[in-house]
Parts: sequence; C-alpha cells; structure tokens
Amino acid sequence: QVQLVESGGGLVQPGGSLRLSCAISGFTFSFYAMSWHRQAPGKERELVARITRAGDSTNYADSVKGRFTISRDNAKKALHLQMNNLKPEDTAVYYCKCEFFSSWGRGTQVTVSS
Repeated sequence: QVQLVESGGGLVQPGGSLRLSCAISGFTFSFYAMSWHRQAPGKERELVARITRAGDSTNYADSVKGRFTISRDNAKKALHLQMNNLKPEDTAVYYCKCEFFSSWGRGTQVTVSS
C-alpha cells in the first residue's frame, strides 16, 4: 500500500524558510520520479516541483523558481522541499506524490503571514 506522509509545515513570516519532508512506504522509492504539489484555499492543486528518480533533473513552477529546491535521498527514501524567501502567496497545503501512483498523502499546511 502506497503511503506518503508530509511534514515540516508551519507558520512563517514573509521572507522566512521552511523545509518540507515526505516519508514514503509501499513502493520502491528509487524507481520513480517524485513531485511536490500545493493547494491554496479556493484554488486548484498545482505542481510546484518535480525530480527524476535519480535526482539528476528537476523542474519548477515559474512562481517558485529560484526560491524552492526539491531534493531526494534514495537511500533514506526521503523527499524534501527547501523553501526560501517565502511569500504570502505560498500559503497552501503541500503534498508530495509519486508520479506513477494516484495516491496522495494528507499534506502539510504552510502559512506565510506577518
């Protein structure tokens, strides 16, 4: 059974940083590309960042380029999203996802506010 558990969210002031983590189980992590998505209130879920299975290539939404960094540790079966220079418009529930499966975790809330 595919399980994805996001953590690391919280309340941060504009300009601050957070590091999200995703713990996975139920599949061979190193076999698949992974991604982070987010959903703000009243908006559709959107792709934030994607990383290949080997971690050798990444893609980002234009809105987060230069501020967010996706990374993975295949040995530890962990996915991360380093978020710097956070803005109020980054406020959302953040989800990790394996691109091969349709499962979603519960997400972790990120709130950027002064």
